[in-house]
This record gives sequence, structure tokens and C-alpha cells, in this order.
Amino acid sequence: MDDNKYRKKQIVKQLLNEDLKTDDESELIEMLIDEPLAIDTDKVEEEKKTLGDKLADVVTAMIGSWPFIISFVLFLFFWMFLNEYIPGFDPYPFILLNLVLSCIAALQAPIIMMSQNREAKKESLRSKNDYRIDLKSELILEVLHEQMLEIAKNQRIIAKILEENGINLTDYKKSSQK
Repeated sequence: MDDNKYRKKQIVKQLLNEDLKTDDESELIEMLIDEPLAIDTDKVEEEKKTLGDKLADVVTAMIGSWPFIISFVLFLFFWMFLNEYIPGFDPYPFILLNLVLSCIAALQAPIIMMSQNREAKKESLRSKNDYRIDLKSELILEVLHEQMLEIAKNQRIIAKILEENGINLTDYKKSSQK
């Protein structure tokens, strides 16, 4: 077995994640063409989502929006304004407000990280899928290229045989176009 065939078999084996039981290259290519490699990564990830994952996505989407930022800034101004006119509730250094903000930040960070980690996994799955599809395309193009070279070689042989028998292809083309 030549080195090129062995390399192709290894690539196909990696693509399909199965042991190859054939030495026939055309069967390998047929298996490659028939076997769907592309997957919908969004659908796969959506099926795996738990209730906590969905909640983390909703919270992350809400926290990372302009309406949340604007409403939170308005809340902070309201808190400061309120505490200036109601003495004793949370005086100027706003210690209670700092405690609330620290608690919110402590809860937000892990929720955002959960959502980001899931997005990173989805992107990794998408990248692996793209790699498999690129490999499949490369193998199919290589086979098509080899077939085109074989066709060109056969055409040269046919043209040579025709010339040896006294048939001029250019005259034949002109007469068939009339």
C-alpha cells in the first residue's frame, strides 16, 4: 500500500471515527460522501441545556443590555437621592448600597462565566465540525482532481489513436457544427 493511500485512510478514519474494513479507495470515498459529517451545533447545544443553563443565559442577556445598565444607574441615583432626604436609612458613605452592590457582583460573575463557558464549548464544537467538513471537501476535491487527470490522459490516448487512423479531430468538429 503506498503512502498516499495510507494517509487517505487515516484521514477518513479520523473523519468518520470508525475502523476501516476495506482497501478499496472508491468505497472509502462513497462512504465519505454518503456519511453526513455536518451537524447543527446550535441544535445539539440546545438539546443539552438544563434549566440552570437557560436561566444563566437569560440573566446574562439581561445583565449585558443597555436597558439594564440604564435602569441600574437610575436605581443608584434614586438610592442616593432617597438617602439624602431620609436620614438614618443609609447615610452618606452608603454602606448598605455597597453591600448590595458587592452581593450582586458576587452572584453575577459566576452566572456570566457559566454562560461564557457554554458558548466556548459550542464554539469548539462548531470548530471541530468545520474541520471535519473541510477535510471531507479536501478529500473529495483530491479524488475529483485525480479523475480529471485520468479523463485528460484518456482523451490524449483517444486523440492519438484517432490521428493514427487518419481521423483529424479539427475537421470532425467543423463538420459536426454545420
